[in-house]
Amino acid sequence: MDKMAFVSSYLELYESGNLKKITEEVKRIVQKCTLCPHRCGVDRSADMSGFCRSGVFPVVSAWNAHFGEEAVLVGKNGSGTIFFTNCNLHCVYCQNYDISQLGYGKEISFDDLACIMVELQKRGCHNINFVTPTHMVYAILEALLIAVPMGLRIPLVYNTGGYDSVDTLRLLEGVFDIFMPDLKYSDAETGYELSGISDYPSVSQNAVREMYGQVGDLKTDSRGIAYRGILVRHLVLPNDRAGSKRVIDFCAGLSTNTYVNIMDQYRPAYRARECRDLGRRITRDEFAQTVQHALSMGLKRLDSVRT
Repeated sequence: MDKMAFVSSYLELYESGNLKKITEEVKRIVQKCTLCPHRCGVDRSADMSGFCRSGVFPVVSAWNAHFGEEAVLVGKNGSGTIFFTNCNLHCVYCQNYDISQLGYGKEISFDDLACIMVELQKRGCHNINFVTPTHMVYAILEALLIAVPMGLRIPLVYNTGGYDSVDTLRLLEGVFDIFMPDLKYSDAETGYELSGISDYPSVSQNAVREMYGQVGDLKTDSRGIAYRGILVRHLVLPNDRAGSKRVIDFCAGLSTNTYVNIMDQYRPAYRARECRDLGRRITRDEFAQTVQHALSMGLKRLDSVRT
């Protein structure tokens, strides 16, 4: 596909007036917030006591043209990455724990977020990559309403830990061009022990099914840069704490063309050493076994080069 032929679906939503309608509906939801599966019921316009500890305005820890993402997102000019503060998961091994757990970041306005998006596009970034967007969906929508008239045109990436509500994703259909969810665990007990979530496997798998239904397999243009579709990430943990083979089986069941990044970047950060079997990096054999299983399941599109 020629790079000029693709039109991001959020532009069509904007032109039809539906983007504004979606924004108004999400604004109503955050006043008794059920955006994510925690369904805290907190009025986030007045209170930040929910699981994500966040109000309605965007809190950003960093933004830049990022070259550490998958090659299909980075291309030549980088992925325009915006890191939101806080998270709806409490992963004990989070490498960005100062952002996700300790709240490092600065609250900005919707206008500021829109300007960041447009500035990243001006720098030549191939997409706007929202890291941990689940609790910041309302802020993203408000900023989009400002950024589109300013000329924003490039694809939007929903880069999530995977704990997302199917109802919210359905409401957002057409807003995001690329979904990039984590699939962290195949075992509910592990999800509770390591991320504080008792139903992570079922919720994340249902969310990924919905994402796949909206955008399908990852599509790339003539330059090899993604413009639409799903890219699943899975971090291999030591001693198979993630239940990696069953995660891979789910991805293969979704489609053998599912683009899967099997990641070996685990290191015992934050509070990981307090947990059973997480006090070391993974071995080459642990990583190789996961990749080999993916190949044996027929997955054709693996981004699994060791770092």
